[in-house]
Amino acid sequence: MFNHGKKTIRGWMQPIGRLLSQANPNLITLTGLVLAITAGLLLATRRLALGGVFILLSGFFDVLDGSVAREAKRVTAYGGFIDSVSDRYSDAAILIGAMCSGEIAMPSLYPPIPWFWGAVALIGSYMVSYTRAKAEAAGTSATIGIAERAERLIIIAAGAITGYLNIAVFTVAILTHITTIQRIYHVKTMLKKEKR
Repeated sequence: MFNHGKKTIRGWMQPIGRLLSQANPNLITLTGLVLAITAGLLLATRRLALGGVFILLSGFFDVLDGSVAREAKRVTAYGGFIDSVSDRYSDAAILIGAMCSGEIAMPSLYPPIPWFWGAVALIGSYMVSYTRAKAEAAGTSATIGIAERAERLIIIAAGAITGYLNIAVFTVAILTHITTIQRIYHVKTMLKKEKR
């Protein structure tokens, strides 16, 4: 959803990208990863609001690296690869931190395992990315869905800042698997049209 507003966001980020055009985009990517790991540690130690702020900062750097690369004309396949790998580690750091916090249990839902919905959310987050990668390998695209990475970060950050981290993680757990199903159906439809 929010990822489809990338053109607008890129327009906003252009001046910053131009200002930082001498910076190394891959270093900016790694800075975003460090911020995500810090966010995970903050969540794990129950400093939820601060952890939420660091999640948002990590997301900002995730957008910034691409803006700098485009403004400096340093867009490379390797940079995109590193960005994708960094995103997966960032997702893991944030959700594992949430699981370690002891703040994501949903007592009224089965099973009564404190970290269960965090694990479901992490698997779902990876499946959203995996289905996109496999779609591209099959020669089509799968950038649709209601819970792309931008949405997931915003939901978890908002939940952490407002004290409803458990609701946020539960929401991400459900929405990521809905997104995966959306992408599977979309790819099936596209490949059927192409008779492949």
